[in-house]
Amino acid sequence: MRRGPEPVVRQVLTRERIVHAAVELIERHGVDALSMRAVAAELGVAVMSLYNHVPNKAALMEGVAEYVVAGLDTVPAGTGDWQGEARALVRAFRTAAHEYPHSMRVVLTHSIDTTAASRLAERALALAAEAGFEGATAVRIVHALMAYAVGSQLQALWLGQLLDRVSEDPGIKRVDPAKFPHVVASASALLAHDPEADFEFGLDLLIAAIDALPHTG
Repeated sequence: MRRGPEPVVRQVLTRERIVHAAVELIERHGVDALSMRAVAAELGVAVMSLYNHVPNKAALMEGVAEYVVAGLDTVPAGTGDWQGEARALVRAFRTAAHEYPHSMRVVLTHSIDTTAASRLAERALALAAEAGFEGATAVRIVHALMAYAVGSQLQALWLGQLLDRVSEDPGIKRVDPAKFPHVVASASALLAHDPEADFEFGLDLLIAAIDALPHTG
């Protein structure tokens, strides 16, 4: 008996699938490439079918931001150890920035009145309040923590590329110890690349500096 062609199994279109496709599109081509039409093409569906789940591009961007910061919800809260929570939150934010570098731009440029941005700000400000800081000082602490989480990723990438070039250049062995004694003495450490150790060391410095600030509450 001759069998007919196998039936085509189509995945059900959901908001989650649409948002995931948007994230993948952004990571491949950048934020500027995002549009409802591009996401529809990514999923192989008609663009109008997206509007049953996501009303507009603004809502899609909000979904992307929520997707990126979702991992921060797993960080313990209310433990009474603000320093431990702050470290965990910065690590989680750094992980998100590493996994979704282009989509993180959406989070950082989103308006504070959106759910994802508000959730992130609320969590960080609550930590600052637990540490005894309020108002402008608390906001600046949040800015510093976020800047470190994202900036450390860029710094690690830049330093890794720099060290790759330097280590391949035989000229590094000809540095004059009379002119650059500290460089020569620390050459091994300078050429070593341990972004995790660098990140944790800098995070310890930042937390210690925050703890040393005059408390406002």
